[in-house]
Amino acid sequence: MQWVHDTFSWLLELVKRPAEAKGFVLLPRRWVVERTLAWLGRHRRLSKDYEERTETSEAMVHVAMIGLMLRRLGTAQAS
Repeated sequence: MQWVHDTFSWLLELVKRPAEAKGFVLLPRRWVVERTLAWLGRHRRLSKDYEERTETSEAMVHVAMIGLMLRRLGTAQAS
């Protein structure tokens, strides 16, 4: 956690599931990560680990998110 703070100036917070919880428990902000991973999984090249280099995978994530933002901007301007 200290490395993340020193390197990126981010505050890393670990959210753990309560020990006494049974069944589904909504955890704070976890849905944001899961939703984003679901969006990325809709792209064919990101659905499985096809790439040999991590730089290529990272570039595909950027391309997917740029496409998502462009679609949203197009919808916002059409309104």
